[in-house]
Amino acid sequence: MTALLLIPLLLPLMMPLLARRALGRLAPTAALWALTAAALVLAGACVTALGALVLTGLLKLPVFAALGELVHPLRTPSRYLALPAAAIATGLLTIGAWTLARSALRQTRAFRTAHAEADRRPTAGDLCVVDSPHPDAYALPGRPHRIVVTTAMLRSLGPDERDALFAHERAHNRGGHHFFLAAAELAAHCHPALRPVRTAIRLAAERAADEAAATAMGDRRLLARAIARAALAGQAARSARPDFAPAATTGPVPQRVAALLAAPAGHTRQSACWIALLLAACAAVSATAATTGAIAFHHEVEIAQGEEPR
Repeated sequence: MTALLLIPLLLPLMMPLLARRALGRLAPTAALWALTAAALVLAGACVTALGALVLTGLLKLPVFAALGELVHPLRTPSRYLALPAAAIATGLLTIGAWTLARSALRQTRAFRTAHAEADRRPTAGDLCVVDSPHPDAYALPGRPHRIVVTTAMLRSLGPDERDALFAHERAHNRGGHHFFLAAAELAAHCHPALRPVRTAIRLAAERAADEAAATAMGDRRLLARAIARAALAGQAARSARPDFAPAATTGPVPQRVAALLAAPAGHTRQSACWIALLLAACAAVSATAATTGAIAFHHEVEIAQGEEPR
């Protein structure tokens, strides 16, 4: 049982490498879906494994064994292994829950502040202009979706570049990219190795919006120029937007501009299939190991409670 529960804790270590491969070989939208789905499955499996390890250690203690109505000792590895493993798992879960709660509170406050500010401003369709000396523009989720742009950002761009920037932000809202960013944030607090995957998901979301906006505008060079100028204008400004509100100026802008200026990437079907299969296999093995380990733990508890023969 314990060996199975270690698999979901080790497999996420492969994800940073797989994420880099996915960004290079999958189309941006496909990479966004594949990485987010894999990260969520791996995060859930990791939490399940840690929870099972915690319960295993607790039921080795007489107090909790009595609360669990165990009439026989729980069959697990040595007490000297189960208890330290449970202590470490408890610490990891506590840290993850604490950092996630802090992040959720901060993001909720930023989201409410951004929405309150947008609600006070007149809008033209989905466009909300905020009078600010700090250049910024982002897609604000909610009902209705909005594109928030500051007056300083508008002054930094030409008319065509503004249209390109707005097309990029509208692509974020149409694609529901804030859901992917929120999922990436959640997964990043479940395992340290999933934090680089959060960055990869952000880049995939930006690249997906770049390609959608380039198709809508019909001019890749114009969009590349707009993103570069917007990023240069806003690089010294601090934005109060929530992290799950995507913006054209986030991510490795030079890499995104280079991708727009180059011909659309021709991803070979074979390489794309291989990386997609590896992501799916990693997620499937992790989920299977966590589920099997949890079921085995439950079975051992039933035996210790005398509900099943030893």
